[in-house]
Order: sequence, then structure tokens, then C-alpha cells
Amino acid sequence: MKDLMDLSVKFRDKRNWKQFHNFKDLALSLSLESSELLEHSQWKNGKELEDYVKNNKEALGDELSDVLHYLLLISHDLDIDIEKSFKNKMLKNEEKYPVEKSFGKSTKYTEL
Repeated sequence: MKDLMDLSVKFRDKRNWKQFHNFKDLALSLSLESSELLEHSQWKNGKELEDYVKNNKEALGDELSDVLHYLLLISHDLDIDIEKSFKNKMLKNEEKYPVEKSFGKSTKYTEL
């Protein structure tokens, strides 16, 4: 994870873009890139969506990479150990969604 973060920061810093990267604008960019990922599924369902995903891995990977780039920059700039944070959040999710209550269900944890 650190190598990826270093790569994102180095890319930004070589272009002197840190001056534009405050928390709000990075979070906004993260949201926009997530929306671009979602756009790939717009108006597609079932087999059409399945085929699209199968045939557009590179484009989808590009969008996922843009999301990751902004996530890593935000983590770096806020001095958050994203790997540790992710692992802690998964532990919390384990508590909120115990297998015996949530298996095969899409119910929110407050309704289990």
C-alpha cells in the first residue's frame, strides 16, 4: 500500500499540484471518479451489463485506479494509515454483520 501511495504522491508532486489538493477538493474528486465508474453501468442490466463488464476491463480498471489514486492522496494528506484503518473497519463490520445473522441477506445491520 505504501508503494502505491508513494507513486500517487510522487506523480502529484512532480506536477506541483499539491497546491490544489485540499481535503474538500480531493474528496470531491474521489466522488466524481466513483461516479465515472458507476456511469459504466448506467442503462445496462442483466446480460448486457455482464457482457459490458467482461469486455471493458481496461476502462473499468482505469476508473478504479482513479478512485484509488484520490483515496491514497487523501489518506496521505490526512496522515491516515489506510491499511490499518481498513483492517479496523473490517473488524467493526464483522461485529455489525455476524455470519449467523447476515449470511445470504442484504439487510442493513440495524435490521438484523
